[in-house]
Amino acid sequence: MSKSLAEWLQHLETLHPVGIDMGLERVSTVAERMGLLESPIAKHVVIVAGTNGKGSTVAMAEAIALAHEVRVGAYSSPHLLRYNERVRIGGREIDDEPLVDGFERVERARLQAPEVSLTYFEAGTLCALWCLAQADLDLAVLEVGLGGRLDAVNIIDADVAVVTTIAQDHASFLGTDIAKIGLEKAGIFRPLRPAILGSQTMPSSVAETAIGMAAPVYRLGLAFSHSSDGVPGQPWCWHGLTVEGDTVSLDALPDPGLPVDNAATALQALALTGLALKPGITQSALKQVTLPGRMQWIGQWCLDVGHNPHAAAYLAQRLLAPPEGGRQWALMGMLDDKDADGVIAALAPRVTDWVCVTLEGERGRKASELAKRIESHGGRVYGCADSPQAGADILASQLAPQDRVLAFGSFVTVAALLTRPLPQAQ
Repeated sequence: MSKSLAEWLQHLETLHPVGIDMGLERVSTVAERMGLLESPIAKHVVIVAGTNGKGSTVAMAEAIALAHEVRVGAYSSPHLLRYNERVRIGGREIDDEPLVDGFERVERARLQAPEVSLTYFEAGTLCALWCLAQADLDLAVLEVGLGGRLDAVNIIDADVAVVTTIAQDHASFLGTDIAKIGLEKAGIFRPLRPAILGSQTMPSSVAETAIGMAAPVYRLGLAFSHSSDGVPGQPWCWHGLTVEGDTVSLDALPDPGLPVDNAATALQALALTGLALKPGITQSALKQVTLPGRMQWIGQWCLDVGHNPHAAAYLAQRLLAPPEGGRQWALMGMLDDKDADGVIAALAPRVTDWVCVTLEGERGRKASELAKRIESHGGRVYGCADSPQAGADILASQLAPQDRVLAFGSFVTVAALLTRPLPQAQ
């Protein structure tokens, strides 16, 4: 009897002794056995790496392409509530059945002699690539999970490769040297194929890697740009280059509620696939694009998965100020391998009261430890809770109509809060 999707996901967790084992040899072997490397998975492939901004860049590229009636598929990770969120075809989350079929094919290939051990992410990536390859896609947009050079997604050659931002994160795997982190992210570049740099503050190692393999470099602020003053809700303009090298501009674009740098980067990536961007269609797509867990407002609550100082600085810049007399609460839950001090320092000037929550699991961090760090930065901790849901319960009796709540720090934190109605002031 075939396994259900839930049974397959449980099985994947037993396949490898560690959760993250960076390298391409094992995953490439299984991909070859599956025939995934024999032909492109789509007519055009865009791969997106970076420390922050990958998910929003993928989501906006996907939404704009869909609006232009491009047959597009996307792969992103991690998910918030359902594994199916990771694979989307035609803008819709994939059903269980093709995922189950994909995992069965991965398993058969993995078990061929000699047997190959795969991590959860590697098996999931192979399954996703197989599903996308069956869909007769014009465009596939793939998000790198960790790093770039040694990430499982990098078995696929990108027609257009994007690096959104470079900052410190996942230090135990990528180190703390920003130049070396840039080298790892730039590992998705391919000779003679466009390399897009989606930030104006990026280590020179990224562009140098592209130049070293004769990949054309498209840098934000030079090859393409946007005019935006960073004020939420204000329209902006984009200027970029077509695949033929002609200049193109789009005016009066709406604020997508996601970083405008990433929106501009998504537009440049699509232009380099040959898509003729139409102003009205692009405007409509940006008005409607959504990405759960990224500056997601639910009443008084803003939910964001940001978990490093770079993401926290963006949150501090974009966070809506409470009405006069209101408090800016922060419900914070972070994993133990993240830079909590850097995150707290970035947000401390905007937060009046903190609620710390414990995240369970091998990488979990106790609320009490977060509270000590916040207090060391001069912050006021209102309370601690043993789960994100319990933290929301603390706030249920404290919220005034003028208050705002930022709930952030991890996919785990946001996912837990999305499973229940959030308390709102009466």
